[in-house]
Amino acid sequence: MTDERSSFPERLKSNAVAVEALLETLLDPAVRGGEISRPVNLLEAMRHAVLNGGKRLRPFLVSETAALLGGDVQAALRIGAALECIHCYSLVHDDLPAMDNDDMRRGKPTVHVAFDEATAILAGDSLLTFSFDIIAAPETALSDRQKTALVLALARAAGHGGMAGGQALDLAAEKSAPDETGIVLLQSMKTGALLRFACEAGAIIADAAAEDRQRLRAFGEKIGLAFQLADDLLDLTADAAHIGKATGKDAARGKGTLVALHGQPWAEQRLESLVAEAEALLEPYGARSEVLAETARFIANRRN
Repeated sequence: MTDERSSFPERLKSNAVAVEALLETLLDPAVRGGEISRPVNLLEAMRHAVLNGGKRLRPFLVSETAALLGGDVQAALRIGAALECIHCYSLVHDDLPAMDNDDMRRGKPTVHVAFDEATAILAGDSLLTFSFDIIAAPETALSDRQKTALVLALARAAGHGGMAGGQALDLAAEKSAPDETGIVLLQSMKTGALLRFACEAGAIIADAAAEDRQRLRAFGEKIGLAFQLADDLLDLTADAAHIGKATGKDAARGKGTLVALHGQPWAEQRLESLVAEAEALLEPYGARSEVLAETARFIANRRN
């Protein structure tokens, strides 16, 4: 796991390696108690979706917010892996022809291209379900009360009131461009909800006070908005080969974004403001929160 003395890039990489190793184990062929079988093709599609690198930013936020408040390291790692399963399921479904119709993800063929559409749908369904399996499993060393709180918070972040609802709004936006309020709502659900959960989860794992949970939830909301704004800038300015997926698709589809609405200079200034607002929320934690502050800056300045 991460070392308090290591640099931000080292901590991010170390956590990503640990999450990847845990997911590799969780998605091995061995049948667990209560399961009947793990069909080979379906399991391979799930592994293709999950074990494909990436920054593992959401699990990192779970680990770092938990560490800030003294939460259990291994429990945070498992909750991060559960969250990554939700995130990867959303990407599998988002890439489908009926949705964004993407052929590449992180420089590799998307699941429906590497396998087929039906298998991709089932792989996404399975990853969604598996995330709650990981949280509830006895190996996750948290109380039943904490597990219940995590399941409830994640279900609401991922479902029709969160990420999936945001995807529905995003599809509708292709036919009727929303105004600024609508764009912010869409983005806070589609992208922001899981990032908000990642930060709030750390407080739940640490069994922290309600004030800490609310503060870290608000921090997650700020960086969620920053993440999507940075993503929209990348879609406008980045090279597809560099970021591992198609770019320029929002403009081609006429999707409303804050970048399209206000322009690149405004978006860059707004990113700076969001980072400042996120950092202000961390002030009560002093120097202990520097890694989270650096994460906010990383999100705003990322290049892929």
